[in-house]
Amino acid sequence: MVLSEPYWDHHIPLPKLGPLHSRLTTAFVALICFINSYDGDFVFDDSEAIINNKDLNPDTPLSNIWKNDFWGSNLSSNSSHKSYRPLTVLTFRINYLLAGGLHPVGFHVLNVALHCVISVLMIDVFAILIGGPVQDGKGAKLSLPPKASFLAALFFAAHPVHTESVAGIVGRADLLCALFFQLSFLVYCKAFQVGGDKKFSVLWIFGSILLCAVAMLCKEQGITALGVNAAYDILMVCNLNIYELAHRLLSRRKSADIGGLPRNGLLMRLALLFLGGSLLMYTRWKIMGTGPPSFTEVDNPASFAENIILRIVNYNYYYSLNAWLLLCPWWLCFDWSMGCVPLISSAADWRIVWPAVLWFCLIGLVSQALFSQDSNKRRTLTFGLVLLVIPFLPASNVFFRVGFVIAERVLYLSSAGYCLILAYAVGYCSCHWRKHKRLLRAATLTLLCVNVTRSAQRSQQWRSEQSLFTSALSVCPLNAKVHYNVGKNLADRGNQSAAVQYYREAVRLHPKYVHAMNNLGNILKERNELKEAEELLSAAVHIQPDFAAAWMNLGIVQNSLKKFNKAEQSYWNAIRFRKKYPDCYYNLGRLYADLNRSIDALNAWRNATMLKPDHSLAWNNMVILLDNTGNLAQAELIGKEALKILPKDHTIMFSLANVLGKQEKYKESEGFFLNALKINPNVASCHGNLAVLYHRWGKLDLAKRHYELSLRLDPSAPGTKENYNMLKRKLEQRQRTVG
Repeated sequence: MVLSEPYWDHHIPLPKLGPLHSRLTTAFVALICFINSYDGDFVFDDSEAIINNKDLNPDTPLSNIWKNDFWGSNLSSNSSHKSYRPLTVLTFRINYLLAGGLHPVGFHVLNVALHCVISVLMIDVFAILIGGPVQDGKGAKLSLPPKASFLAALFFAAHPVHTESVAGIVGRADLLCALFFQLSFLVYCKAFQVGGDKKFSVLWIFGSILLCAVAMLCKEQGITALGVNAAYDILMVCNLNIYELAHRLLSRRKSADIGGLPRNGLLMRLALLFLGGSLLMYTRWKIMGTGPPSFTEVDNPASFAENIILRIVNYNYYYSLNAWLLLCPWWLCFDWSMGCVPLISSAADWRIVWPAVLWFCLIGLVSQALFSQDSNKRRTLTFGLVLLVIPFLPASNVFFRVGFVIAERVLYLSSAGYCLILAYAVGYCSCHWRKHKRLLRAATLTLLCVNVTRSAQRSQQWRSEQSLFTSALSVCPLNAKVHYNVGKNLADRGNQSAAVQYYREAVRLHPKYVHAMNNLGNILKERNELKEAEELLSAAVHIQPDFAAAWMNLGIVQNSLKKFNKAEQSYWNAIRFRKKYPDCYYNLGRLYADLNRSIDALNAWRNATMLKPDHSLAWNNMVILLDNTGNLAQAELIGKEALKILPKDHTIMFSLANVLGKQEKYKESEGFFLNALKINPNVASCHGNLAVLYHRWGKLDLAKRHYELSLRLDPSAPGTKENYNMLKRKLEQRQRTVG
């Protein structure tokens, strides 16, 4: 089979580079777009997928990645999103091992490298789709149209919508999926290079299905590779010509071979693809627990609309927004939920125009792709649409409900189809508008430069949560989650006053946003605005009764308001909804201590340390309570037990030293005081209590020194000045006696 080079290819305003130079150039463009993200932080979803994911830790059994979802939760859990991507998690684990911990540089570098490799491979994918498997009768490759495929690959390498997939580490799933998607397609094409048009290799087809399975284990979207392979087989290998087929049917002409190529084995190949895809889908369904993930209305409000017409209209509006992100990737946002895209609820909403515009353009492209008499044009547009639509189908809400409104990551593969259509448009215009060749060259170069600049700018914003969240305020000002994340970032950096404003705005935009209520209530609690804090936290647990953290925080506020019975009930509610909740047991112990229920307090703190052995505050409070109640021997045992687990905790050393001093174990007590001061030498109370120890011990000069150090660090330290004056009188008396 010999397919002619597209007549418009040599008109494309690019220099004709050889295979090596075109690949190096594409890789370089991909690199400069996203290289400035290489030393960025872990941001947004990286916290759950990487920082808090125990499956990355080498101490966790490797088999766990095959049992848990992408976020480290058990797939059988009701809270699991059922995202099964064990091979992606495996690469995270390898990054962890190579870096010796959670260091983001290695994670980012691999993401950028993967995007460069994928962009380079796009040259081969586009070359096949534009020019076909150009072979002679013996299967030898003759030529490829490098300029068209090169331009499309450059557009792909520099597209700003890819920033989330490349600069966000969780985007690794999309990158790996795309890589094995490409390999599956290229291997499927290889099946027909075995010595003639009528032959194909079943082994290569099985290899393609296997690579599709690997892509699916990186991200669910990988299954769509089989759809693209089937479309390639029907439209390219079998050369099905819709235009000619329709023409012959209308003219009632009979033909045994409509497209000019024998289609021997097509049904067998399609059957293999169908069976392979069915097996993969069934296996995935069984692994998922045969039940779909559960999403809330805020995740995807259109899917919860009662009227099916409204659902269809809003889904189509979402499609138009995705198309706009491909056409004009200037308004990019890390999250598009929670009011960022208000629902279309009536025919009077002007936004209803955009789905109509989208379908008008798509129908125009489809008619050109299917019914054009120009085979080059027909082939390029058809495969552009195939690559655009098929990889997007899992995110379309057509087959199942998805957990997002818009997700820029899911456009990573679909953008390849857009880039192919755009490259064709440039070639077509260059061919037909030869008088404006310089203008078209300038326009193409400008578009590439703008995309490179925007990609570099956007990847810079992904370097930190502060810049990422702040950048979304101008794009989605109605998104409550954007305001919540800005507020949380400010609070984490200690700017609570500014955080309050953003939390309040998040609650105003979404009155049932329980996480914003909880965080705002926490800040108000710390600012002693207890009444409003209680109202917010009470509202949060009323909206979501199983919100354990809000119950605990409500208990802390009620305890501060001296509503002890309500506080105790709130703590137990928190523990009821989260069985293993050491911080709640700790706060429950504080409540019991305030009520002089010492045994209950000790039991609560002991539970906290059993659930979290390194819970320093719980250990320390047990030592202090036993000390205050005169149980010095038990306090000593608890203190020494705690230091076996937390050998460098200076607060426990300090409390244990006080206990030992009261038992007149002066030498041992001194050792713990001095070790505590080595770790933190600027604690006035530690110097003061060590001075008291020396005072009792009769080492008056050392006592004087530490009293003075304590007063220098804290002149108002309670009791220290009086003890120091007593010591001075004693020293003066001793001096007079000696004199």
